[in-house]
Amino acid sequence: MKFVDEYRNSKEAMQLADVIHRQTTRPWTLMEICGGQTHSIAKYSLQDLLPEKISLLHGPGCPVCVTPVTLIDKAVYIAALPNVIFCSFGDMLRVPGSKEDLFTVKSKGGDIRVVYSPMDVHKIAQDNPEKEVVFFAIGFETTAPANAMAIYQAKLEDIKNISFLISQVIVPPAIRSILESPDNRVQGFLAAGHVCTIMGYQEYEPISEKYQIPIVVTGFEPLDILQGIYLCIKQLEEGRAEVENQYSRSVRKEGNLPAQKNIQEVFQIVPRQWRGIGEIAQSGLGLREAYSRFDAEKKFPCEVDGQERFAECISGLVLQGIKKPHDCEAFGKSCTPESPLGATMVSTEGACAAYYRYQSVQS
Repeated sequence: MKFVDEYRNSKEAMQLADVIHRQTTRPWTLMEICGGQTHSIAKYSLQDLLPEKISLLHGPGCPVCVTPVTLIDKAVYIAALPNVIFCSFGDMLRVPGSKEDLFTVKSKGGDIRVVYSPMDVHKIAQDNPEKEVVFFAIGFETTAPANAMAIYQAKLEDIKNISFLISQVIVPPAIRSILESPDNRVQGFLAAGHVCTIMGYQEYEPISEKYQIPIVVTGFEPLDILQGIYLCIKQLEEGRAEVENQYSRSVRKEGNLPAQKNIQEVFQIVPRQWRGIGEIAQSGLGLREAYSRFDAEKKFPCEVDGQERFAECISGLVLQGIKKPHDCEAFGKSCTPESPLGATMVSTEGACAAYYRYQSVQS
């Protein structure tokens, strides 16, 4: 595959692994933030190439997984209304709410449509003027520019029958939350390359300096991840704590300034609830007052339960890197992708789904 195979070269992977082995003199615990990185680690069995002294933890880098139950419940409520067309990316349909999921609503006759871009929702709204069209706008900073543009265009075109259920979250405050937890054992981070493609990595520098922890912006292919691990271990072994950019083919320090401008036009920083973690201050994006008429939570107010349905699910501990999927008694038994108890088994970026799919039991 052009421009991909070179990042999956097994000979180079073994050479990098050998360098990591020679570099490592003591135990270190690293966390990859992005679920896409988690899946690559599981798919290519990268942990097996590393020294036993290196432990990899899986962070809250799956926007589907961290969408709180209260918002899933609100989505379920809105999607069940008779005059609503509810639009979403496909992996949100199976995320459990406190009582049911969006797929159940669809099976009962709810008009729920899977879309591939937030801009698809414009045409649906224009083709169905008698209906209220709602888009479930989730994601980290990576999806924020597209969602912001869809909202901006809706205002520009004065589309009155469209609204957005917002669940946009921001990565750096989640890193701070992990580092300040009494259960924290992370000594170095692999930051998400696609997030930094949008936002750059300047905002990670104060975190690295304050907590004296290496942060390496890392891509998603096997060689990216191994090189990111090498750079992180090298810093730790040398007693350094800096931000480094392994993913230089995509990421610039300042990020994508036009995309950031789009985000700032439509969104403002707000506190957000993270599923399994709780509220993190200044960790989300909400609509500015000028765009508040597109806020689905205001257009369709409701009281919801917001309680986790399955007490045996430990997805919250998995998202914080405290536990791994195979530590859960339900994993692969009562909890599978076909019958998930938690969001981490649903999403294509969820750690539990990665372990289940690739049968990876990592140390």
